[in-house]
Amino acid sequence: MALILIRAATTLLIISACSFDTLIVDALPTTTSLKNDHIHMSSLVDKMILAPLTRGGNLPFRRLCADFGMETSVSEMIYARSLLKGSPVENARMRRSNQERTFGIQFATNQVSEGLDAIHQATALGADFCDLNCGCPIYDVTRRGLGSSLLRSPNKLHKLVKGLVDGSDIPITVKIRLGCEADSINCLDNVKAIREAGATAITIHGRTAQQGYSKDADWELIRQAVVESEKEGYGHVSIIGNGDILTHYEARRRMEETGVHSVMVGRGALTKPWIFKEFNDNETWSPDAKERVQIYRTLANYMKDHFGDDEMGRKKSWSFLPWHFEFLSRYTPYPEEEFASQSIEKPLIQKRVVLPDHMDPLDVLLSNRCRDTHDAIASILWESDSDMSAFHKLNEFAESHEFEEIIRTGGASSEEDKVLANLPLRKGKRRGRRPGPKRTEEEIAQIRAKRAMKKETILADGGVWPP
Repeated sequence: MALILIRAATTLLIISACSFDTLIVDALPTTTSLKNDHIHMSSLVDKMILAPLTRGGNLPFRRLCADFGMETSVSEMIYARSLLKGSPVENARMRRSNQERTFGIQFATNQVSEGLDAIHQATALGADFCDLNCGCPIYDVTRRGLGSSLLRSPNKLHKLVKGLVDGSDIPITVKIRLGCEADSINCLDNVKAIREAGATAITIHGRTAQQGYSKDADWELIRQAVVESEKEGYGHVSIIGNGDILTHYEARRRMEETGVHSVMVGRGALTKPWIFKEFNDNETWSPDAKERVQIYRTLANYMKDHFGDDEMGRKKSWSFLPWHFEFLSRYTPYPEEEFASQSIEKPLIQKRVVLPDHMDPLDVLLSNRCRDTHDAIASILWESDSDMSAFHKLNEFAESHEFEEIIRTGGASSEEDKVLANLPLRKGKRRGRRPGPKRTEEEIAQIRAKRAMKKETILADGGVWPP
């Protein structure tokens, strides 16, 4: 697409030559800098964008998503202050794979000078844009005045964003939630503050920080933000919708109903990385177990490429590879002709997965939610020298007594899923309430009996364990 830029007295005209026969002309306020135009015209419009995902947004996983047509991605959230102190972990999070066409780096900061120093480092590494995190709801983040706590004061947020925009050589985007608490939703005020500060794009997660990932995302407020932005003459600022997208038809419907320029996916991509292929092809793809094994082994190989194919590389990969099956195990096909109408009533990602009564052993294995199972799958994928070898070994494990025991016991760990948020390492011992009296052996036995009964009931109803 050819771009012709003409500056008039009060506006900047962008003439986009879409073909030899048509011209599109947009008038932008003079406050919009030329550095923002490329991102607006190409990478943030009519796209499915990979969200910043702590742990899940590692380079090997982003590389896998790129294989399925992902064009724009954002790094894990990086603490600007930790980065500037030389944290090797935060430095590693700024790396991009060669397959990522457009790559943004997300920072958590509440100071202009600190943010700009981090942005300059990102620019030097070739980032295409930088994103300001204003959505993380975790207390360890918000108590530092970062993440979603920035949403409490639109005026302060405006000053922060404007300072970052004015001092940056690359476009600045901002990711927000509807507000902090359910009784203080100020999404429209924050969108106004951000767009007037000169941001290139605003991603809106359709929940408050207090809601976390509970409740359905509110796309009506996102629609209102789009309408208001266009009415006020800021239609050039891309509004990106985020929340509860698991299928291509849900994504397209949200875009049509709300007018957002693009959609962003997080859990949907973690569950099925091929969601980008579905979006680009505008059709459902339901890979069988053998095809999914090939995909999962590709992820394992990308881990080897990134971390190393040795004992140390395996140790580093194990912080990520088994964890990915927390989400990959949730995959279930949702053909459009069967589930499109249901997705209107309730987002499919919010539906409880009920497994069929009759499944092949390998499908049972790949859909198992126990961490012991995930570790075993990751080990087989890592050690197999071919897709066919991995397929046969996983089939054997699926019918083994070891897997039967995992199904029977529910696995050794019952820890809940960790929230997708990047927390700094805690120094020293956490202060808190004094521990209460220790439970007796009898009390512990009663608690375990209740949990066993709950597990038995859920499995009998066709559910999954852990829930």
